[in-house]
Amino acid sequence: MAEKAAMQQAGVSRVEPGPLPSTMKAVRFYAYGPPEVLQIEETDVPAVGDDEVLVRVRAAAVNPLDWHGMRGAPYVARLSMGLARPKVNALGNDVAGRVEAVGRNVIGLRPGDEVYGGSGVPLKARSASFAEYAIFHRDDMLLTKPAGLTFTQAAAVAMGGLTALQGLRDKGRIRPGHRVLVNGAAGGVGTFAVQLAKALGAEVTGVCSTPNVELVRSLGADHVIDYTKEDYTRAGKRYDIVLDLVANRTITENRRVLVRKGVLVECAPFEGLWLGPVLGMLKLMALSRIVPQRLVFFLAQVRRDDLAVLGELLESGKIAPVIDRTYALDQISEAVAYVERGHARGKVVITV
Repeated sequence: MAEKAAMQQAGVSRVEPGPLPSTMKAVRFYAYGPPEVLQIEETDVPAVGDDEVLVRVRAAAVNPLDWHGMRGAPYVARLSMGLARPKVNALGNDVAGRVEAVGRNVIGLRPGDEVYGGSGVPLKARSASFAEYAIFHRDDMLLTKPAGLTFTQAAAVAMGGLTALQGLRDKGRIRPGHRVLVNGAAGGVGTFAVQLAKALGAEVTGVCSTPNVELVRSLGADHVIDYTKEDYTRAGKRYDIVLDLVANRTITENRRVLVRKGVLVECAPFEGLWLGPVLGMLKLMALSRIVPQRLVFFLAQVRRDDLAVLGELLESGKIAPVIDRTYALDQISEAVAYVERGHARGKVVITV
């Protein structure tokens, strides 16, 4: 009773799990293609190993990684994903839910804990979060859900928040007073990036379309550029960091708006069905050797410590997830199609 009262006072909730069902609903696909290849199947609830945690999924965010995996694009990725058909026939990384069972070697989590985070990459079907239950290894990025966040909000944090944090802090080396431009400021990563850059003391300019101007301004952006009316690469302003999340400008155009020792951080895949980001990455690496600016391409890394940093910022109110839409699990095709079109305002979340 004393433990329960202390948890309630701290804003932590725990509901003791009941008996586990033998089967669950999960998203599966057996061929690359459009969202219609995704289907709901009845499958076994995975058994829990000694080093594993079973989570009852309450919400799971949709990321670009999901539709790339669904389509097997760029084709070079199929060397690891499976050439003719996917080796892993499940999707979903970001998750929020409740711990149902833990293996004997798991420390720090107990049945009933409310958690959020995600699995490592490459994805395994057992840990795919577009399902009623998912298995996570004890070393995966799974932490206690921040107090005050709903499951839907918590599910929206991991990939978007980590990409923004690592892109600005680790690759951009952001400092207080830096002038930061976020291209794609209204998207799943961009909405976190604007808030994080402000929390880290930067002067922030967000680039977005007309319907999203007020949203980006409400997130704390000092300046908002409507790309349908103004070309930021020709506005004559200079920035210490350009965080490019949409790759709709050339490297040369982005370099034009950087100060002499500025940093271009490319977080969006370059165009191309066959090699995708490979040629763009090689070009960035080559140019970085002969120009004064730093030109970096990166993908977010799964780090528990960084998720904990985001958790502290969420609990302090310095950042907050932006949710565009929610879909039920059986609407997965619609949800992935919406994200693939590239016009989501913040995150899209599957509620289970």
